[in-house]
Amino acid sequence: MDQVFSKAGSFWLKQKASNEFGSVGKDANSLSSSIEGGTKWLVNTIKGKVQKPLPELLKEYDLAIGIFPRDATSYDFDEETKKLKVYIPKVCEVGYKDQSVLRFATEVSGCLEKGKLSEIVGIKTKVIVWMKVSCITSDKTNLHFQATVTRSRSRAAYEVEKDGTVCGKF
Repeated sequence: MDQVFSKAGSFWLKQKASNEFGSVGKDANSLSSSIEGGTKWLVNTIKGKVQKPLPELLKEYDLAIGIFPRDATSYDFDEETKKLKVYIPKVCEVGYKDQSVLRFATEVSGCLEKGKLSEIVGIKTKVIVWMKVSCITSDKTNLHFQATVTRSRSRAAYEVEKDGTVCGKF
């Protein structure tokens, strides 16, 4: 009888261990596929390239550090093509101290150059109605938002990182 329990116990233990190790692999695969931008970050980290924080990247390219919501810390930037993709956990709106509001999709992309983010997909601004922002340019005192019409705003309003407010849709 002891041999039967021993064999049944070892069989059960092998099955349990196999299931646990299998679920760890599945969890790792689902985690890597669910974290957008995470894979490239991990590869860059393994290669020894440490990604700087998004505000530092924006500052390096002469843009206000608070353009994106504070929780938009994950991004991909290809220095050769200048393509930038910023990942935001949820669709949100950010209100700035000049009373302007920007709405962000969960993924914002564009072409990042010195003092300019162009070919933008994923940002809207309210000018009577919500309009897609296609370009943001910067000078020493203003940010210029191009969305069918160009609107200039004080750069100082965007120099502080702010939290986004979750909203229903982009």
